[in-house]
Amino acid sequence: MSSKGNHITIKENKIFRNGELFFETERERSLKDFLKTAWKALKVKYPKFYKMDEISKLGMLAAEVLLMDEPQKSLAEEEVGVVLSNAHATLVTDINHWNTVKEDDNFFPSPAVFVYTLPNIMIGEICIKHKLKGENAFFIAEEYNEALVRQHINLLMAQNKIKAAIGGWVDQSEKEYLAEMFWETKG
Repeated sequence: MSSKGNHITIKENKIFRNGELFFETERERSLKDFLKTAWKALKVKYPKFYKMDEISKLGMLAAEVLLMDEPQKSLAEEEVGVVLSNAHATLVTDINHWNTVKEDDNFFPSPAVFVYTLPNIMIGEICIKHKLKGENAFFIAEEYNEALVRQHINLLMAQNKIKAAIGGWVDQSEKEYLAEMFWETKG
């Protein structure tokens, strides 16, 4: 059995923490501008954030707000896992990468873009920033299935592979985005 902790929702240029509005900007702002403004408002010193693709930034922002009170600090690095999912994988980044390689006479692939063409890179970025070394998984599904994510977390806990986890959904399409992230502990 596990117990629920903090819960974060990011959508429509708003961040909700445990159901309460935590941060917002004008809806007209682009996702890129919203992420940058929100990150600066948190006053996080992590320059690598600015080099990431938007979906990784969205996941990092959600994790940063989720872990503000540092629930992971009482656990060993190996005891905290990350299980996330989405519908579009890294489609927006994949399109950006494709645009750099699709024409022979305009071929300019960027390693800085290519590195983010896998959705589990977002998990890697979260783990590096927060020093998490537990089990992790990334699932692709048509819609958010929180029960599946929680089931996988509970399985890892039952197997004594982790004692806590970040779970949720971090998705971005060309038109919209949504992050739903939660903290879950064993016990």
